[in-house]
Amino acid sequence: MNRIYDIFRFAEDSPLIFTQANFWIFFVCVYLIFAFIYKKIALRNVYLLLISLLFYYKTSGAFVGILIFSTCVDYAIGGLIYKQTKKNIRLALVTTSVIINLSVLCYFKYAYFFTDSFNYLFQTDYQVINWLAQWSNTYSQQNYFTVDKIILPVGISFYTFQTISYSVDIYRGKLKPLKSILDFGFFVSFFPQLVAGPIVRAEHFVPQISKVRAVTATHFNMGTLLILKGLVKKMIFADYIARQFLDRVFDAPEMHSGFENVMAMIGYSLQIYGDFSGYTDIAIGLALLMGFTLPKNFNSPYKAINAADFWKRWHISLSTWLKDYLYIPLGGNKRGSMASYIILSIILIGVVIAFKNFVVLITITSIVLIIFILSQYISTFKNYINTNINLLLTMLIGGLWHGASWKFVIWGGLNGMGIVVYKLWRKISPYEQKKAWYFDWWKILVTFIFITFTRIYFRGESMSHIERWYNQVATNMDLQNAWAILVHYKLVFIVMGLGYLAHWLPEQTKERIEQFYFKSPVYLKIAYAVIVSVVCYQSYSSDFQAFIYFQF
Repeated sequence: MNRIYDIFRFAEDSPLIFTQANFWIFFVCVYLIFAFIYKKIALRNVYLLLISLLFYYKTSGAFVGILIFSTCVDYAIGGLIYKQTKKNIRLALVTTSVIINLSVLCYFKYAYFFTDSFNYLFQTDYQVINWLAQWSNTYSQQNYFTVDKIILPVGISFYTFQTISYSVDIYRGKLKPLKSILDFGFFVSFFPQLVAGPIVRAEHFVPQISKVRAVTATHFNMGTLLILKGLVKKMIFADYIARQFLDRVFDAPEMHSGFENVMAMIGYSLQIYGDFSGYTDIAIGLALLMGFTLPKNFNSPYKAINAADFWKRWHISLSTWLKDYLYIPLGGNKRGSMASYIILSIILIGVVIAFKNFVVLITITSIVLIIFILSQYISTFKNYINTNINLLLTMLIGGLWHGASWKFVIWGGLNGMGIVVYKLWRKISPYEQKKAWYFDWWKILVTFIFITFTRIYFRGESMSHIERWYNQVATNMDLQNAWAILVHYKLVFIVMGLGYLAHWLPEQTKERIEQFYFKSPVYLKIAYAVIVSVVCYQSYSSDFQAFIYFQF
């Protein structure tokens, strides 16, 4: 009983993580009550809302207040938008919703980023102050909160995008507002996907709230299979190789050969896929066990045959959100607006600031001038630039969504350029329409290499850290000792090989495995769960590895 009490009370050093036994004790307790009330829609929704708020409180403490604030604001604004018939007022209301949500997000996530960039550009020395903490301390006449540091609330990027989608979908006429703020709170805070997605659209999830969600045999089979897959991906294909090899290399790239740094990047592609895909598999599986359907977030992304295909398969809920709520409103592939060019110019200036390098300044300036001159004399080139500027801008902003640093913008920009270059290449490529298997595998390999090695800007802790990585790869490959490295870390590389092999299995093979699991009797399913649990926890470290996307 003491352990159950500890699980349900807040403790900063023990958040509820899917890979810890405490979470599964928590879920079993929650599920036992859920099983008795799931047919009573109103009671079920209130119950899951309270449990979700408790889950978030366990993860983020007092930041649950920010979640409640966002919920109240967008519920109220959504109702006002629906009641209004005047277009200008509706537009003003939805704009207010977007501004409030993005202001809260920017305050917590980008305060240091904007302050540091401003200080560098204008040679000032402004310091970040936590105004909310200062106001709270002044109001309470107590020093409860630290004023010189802003802590990022877990999952704020995910639930902010969800609340924005609610207001925008009502404005667009795709959705009617929920009658109860409790139901809306349930939509915003549903605990399986609350802190790391997938990002749930209001138009997809809200209709499920008002219906009895029976747990069918299909739900149970798919839900449990996804949970087991997610645990393997996270605890073995992500955490194990990170602890045993990747973190050692990335912590001190200059202490390892270029070969080790290259292998660490290849391993990191598996780690981040196993980590994030593993989380969303578990989240979707948990939701299915309660009768709710969450959107698919990954579709074998390393089978992508080009950069555009990759972003249709990776973090699908974010990619489609950015397309529908940013890319298309900016003009899509029809034209670049004035706003597009202004925002892109600001971002390019920021990239120059990030590198702090004269050569980078000259390079970017030259590219911009060449593009400008060509667009003045070649109409087809000008049209091409206009139709792709919003795509590049969306990828740049998508990069910034992932982290408050210019290195994330660079990472997003590289991926955007990869898509733009591919769109040019496919027009002249003699292999684009070839159907032989080796052409597809060649495309997959090239795409995988591109995606993997642009991720150094995602994984690197700073620009200097990234430069040290590049220096080792460029000057110290040390290939004569490559075999010795492979032998020394043989278990790590075997796990990496198995992870990629599992990922690249044909879809028909994966479907047969699923059907085999579905048709297995209950006692075999229990045996599979025990085996997976034992294998996962044999690789477990006492220092739990938080999911990478918790920081976003």
